[in-house]
Amino acid sequence: MSPERKPSIPDVGELGLQSDCGSCFGLCCVALPFAASADFAIDKDAGRPCPNLRTDFRCGIHSELRPRGFSGCTVFDCFGAGQKVSQVTFGGQDWRQAPGTARQMFDVFPVMRQLHELLWYLAEALTRPAARPVHAELRTALEKTEHLTRAGAEELTGLDVPAHRGEVNALLLRTSELVRAGIPGRKKERRGADLMGARLKGADLRGANLRGAYLIAADLKGADLRTADLIGADLRAADLSGADLTGALFLTQSQLNAAKGHAATELPQTLTRPAHW
Repeated sequence: MSPERKPSIPDVGELGLQSDCGSCFGLCCVALPFAASADFAIDKDAGRPCPNLRTDFRCGIHSELRPRGFSGCTVFDCFGAGQKVSQVTFGGQDWRQAPGTARQMFDVFPVMRQLHELLWYLAEALTRPAARPVHAELRTALEKTEHLTRAGAEELTGLDVPAHRGEVNALLLRTSELVRAGIPGRKKERRGADLMGARLKGADLRGANLRGAYLIAADLKGADLRTADLIGADLRAADLSGADLTGALFLTQSQLNAAKGHAATELPQTLTRPAHW
């Protein structure tokens, strides 16, 4: 009798967690607000199209976003929520051709984005052998979350997202604890810490808890961040030149896009080196 075949772990591609702007109706350029700042050149209210959005839902200044003052656009990642809302929730019907759907579509988008972000974290957690004790619960949570992403617009806008995030976060915390427990030595506990502009060049941060830490403009050149928990850490303008981020927990492309680095920065295989590095 052949051994029982274990179900495969879905990757981000299978779950549709990589942005496909060509299949989206420019939702991040319309649904979300932004304020004139170092990240955006102008103010824009939620639900109002960015003036740079073309009629084909593409950005008219995509190749010049940073020099034109829209670096915030280059950092944002919807985790594939845009195409899910556009092509699945609303069946390919765009808000320009069906203006009656616009308000609901724009309300659904941020909900979907949060669900897709949770799917990203859950999919990663399932790849961690050290988290095997909670793999069954993680898979159940992933299946539940993926099922929610296929709900109708009314159900999605009525979803208690904080409650669902809380359930998932408890599993992600347990995953973090299990993975980081395998790192020898005393791990730094800096959850939510204010480390803005901190001098951490060459620091040994293996297995550190940096969940939600403010690392804005921190000097992390050559730092060892292997297996550090970086979920929700603010890495805007943090210098990751030469840092080792292989195996970092819950790191996202958006966080990397907001930071600085260069060719010597070592990254997890699931993420890509930002073009502006």
